[in-house]
Amino acid sequence: MDKCNLCPRQCNIDRDSSVGFCLCNNTAIVSKIMLHKWEEPPISAKNGSGAVFFSGCTLKCVYCQNSQISRTPVGTEYTPSQLADAFLKLQESGAHNINLVTPTHFTRQIISALDLVKHKLNIPVVYNTSGYEFIETLKMLKGYVDVYLPDFKYYKSELSAKYSKAPDYFKVALKAVTEMYEQVNSYCEDENGLAKKGLIIRHLALPGCRHDSVKILEEIKNTLPVENIRLSLMSQFTPDFVPPEFKELSRKITSFEYNYILNKAIELGYNGFFQQKDSASAKYTPEF
Repeated sequence: MDKCNLCPRQCNIDRDSSVGFCLCNNTAIVSKIMLHKWEEPPISAKNGSGAVFFSGCTLKCVYCQNSQISRTPVGTEYTPSQLADAFLKLQESGAHNINLVTPTHFTRQIISALDLVKHKLNIPVVYNTSGYEFIETLKMLKGYVDVYLPDFKYYKSELSAKYSKAPDYFKVALKAVTEMYEQVNSYCEDENGLAKKGLIIRHLALPGCRHDSVKILEEIKNTLPVENIRLSLMSQFTPDFVPPEFKELSRKITSFEYNYILNKAIELGYNGFFQQKDSASAKYTPEF
């Protein structure tokens, strides 16, 4: 890979000698591997999801709960062979799936690892992403990913530019979830209620942004058959990680804001998952 254009940033730089927006070079950096029990019920279930947290990120969300690793390439370097071994160890430990968290900038290394062990894995591979994805990179993942778990953060470019340094977020994310759906088709679970295949779209409700949230739900409804996907509507926003200059994000969302979005989701025909308000706490953020 001479020049990196894996994400929509299209940095076009040689990651063997420098770093792009993600701040990472060509060697996968893993900050934590764990059985994660705080994901959606069909992802974590009883034993936990086999989460592999990668360092670096293609966004710069001012409220990021994982900013300790997303803004700094901290962790352990893993070769594809070592990643493959980690996947198998997670399966042996009882993980319900392999959950690749913020994986975009290491897509090639992940594919190389999966090539070594996909035939040995009897649990799904989950691609847990910000939703800010380049279509050509997603096409590389066809046949490797069983469950796509993207965020869908913003409709208005003013918000995505201000909070994530990505003014084109909505346009990019809508194309991305469309490609994801075309790859994995209708959501389905196994006999134990575990996610087996499909698309689960996460949306984090932000303070003062309920109308933006509803617009996202409407646009997805106009693009995808919502009866064939799942929506995870999250209330876990916490101001603990927000810099003081973003005063409008200095509070948690209200019950009115969350219920406004939830009721609209129900009205639009979405199925999926919602969170209790006590999820808005830093205690659910893993220690890295």
